This record gives sequence, structure tokens and C-alpha cells, in this order.
Amino acid sequence: MKRSLSGIKPTGMPHLGNILGVIRPAIDLQKTHDTYYFIANLHALTSVRDAEQMRKDTFNVAATFLALGYDPSKGCLFVQSEVPQVTELMWLLNCTISLGDLFRAHAFKAAKDKGEEGQLNNGTFSYPVLMAADIMLYDADVVPVGKDQ
Repeated sequence: MKRSLSGIKPTGMPHLGNILGVIRPAIDLQKTHDTYYFIANLHALTSVRDAEQMRKDTFNVAATFLALGYDPSKGCLFVQSEVPQVTELMWLLNCTISLGDLFRAHAFKAAKDKGEEGQLNNGTFSYPVLMAADIMLYDADVVPVGKDQ
């Protein structure tokens, strides 16, 4: 069976866009795929600074998945930061990727287009490396993501 992997950032109460864009499709893939879905709290650190709010939002994302029919006996729903291998692999990848590749990544280009590249934090700059670590670690066949990814 093919493996599906995706993540959702806990950056507020899940809304209709999250439900229709990520959560429902993820639940539907349980019928045909081995599913691994994570609550991307490491990704959210680029913008969320309140630890208590992060905990609440993480809980709300998990509760929404379960309330809408995600079956944990048929897949894996987990919190990204609970898997230390993600950050270990990210570090290894960071030590091999060139700055030129990161300058061409979507997050940096978007910030540059807005004239905000000097305000960009390193987490946002190296966000694509964390995404690559997520995908490589779980050997995913299918990675449903947005067009900007």
C-alpha cells in the first residue's frame, strides 16, 4: 500500500479551508493509503511564539481530525516535534544544501518580493529543508500539499 504524508500547522483554530484543503482529503486517503499525518508544530514556530497557544492549537487540530472521522487504527496522527529524527535529519540536510538553493525557495522569494527579506527569520528561510526532512523520514509516496510547496 502506498504511503501518504502531510502536515498541518497549528496556528489557530482549524477553519473551513483547513478542513476542505487538508483534513478531509487526508481522511479520504485512509481508504487507499497507509497514512502518516502530523501536526506541524516545528513549522509553526516560524510565527507562533506563545507556548500555551501552541499547545491549545495542537490539541484542536488533533481533535478536529478525530471528530471528522480520522481513524487512528488505520493510520498515524502525531505531533511533529515528538519525533527527534525530524530535526536531526533537517540538520544533516542543512549542512549539505547551498544558500543559493534556499534563496530560490518560495519563502525567501515571497519575502523578497514584499521587500521583507531582511526581516525573515532563519526558520522561515530554511523551511523547505524541514519539509524535505519530513518527507524523507517517512518515505512517502504521496505528499498532498498546496501549490506553493
